[in-house]
Amino acid sequence: MTRELHIVGFKVGRETYGVPITSLHEIVRVPEITAVPDAPEYMEGVINLRGKIVSVIDLRKKFGEKQLAVDRRNRILVVEWNGRLSGLIVDSASEVLKIPAGDVEPAPAVLQEGGLNCVTGLGKYNGRLIVLLDMNKLLSHGGAAQKNGSDERVAAKPEVRGAAAR
Repeated sequence: MTRELHIVGFKVGRETYGVPITSLHEIVRVPEITAVPDAPEYMEGVINLRGKIVSVIDLRKKFGEKQLAVDRRNRILVVEWNGRLSGLIVDSASEVLKIPAGDVEPAPAVLQEGGLNCVTGLGKYNGRLIVLLDMNKLLSHGGAAQKNGSDERVAAKPEVRGAAAR
């Protein structure tokens, strides 16, 4: 019996991406999102998901998509990472894909060098390629940038206020 990867497929732009089904909590329609000040551009804000606050990242912005059309097919993939829930806005969520382990190729070195180290491999499925993402690398990179950026801004603000007060 060959081992299969169970992947949740979703689209961002023209590409199909996949994450392990084990990291997915649920898929929801895009509700009203509350903006968070001083967040990175790709951080849309937070949502209240049945009493839990979930930070929401727009993968379309994070991946550099130019056309960000709001569509009724847009979804938020709610994933669990480090014991917390995070939401990822995608153009559409397709289906659960079962990809034989033998049909998964490692990510080309050029992707690793280009800063896309969140790509773990490429799955071959029905004649197309599925870009497989590592949720830990995808979310930790965004989280680290957000933490460092907001810490610097917080530290800079009192100095400006102090100088302005003199």
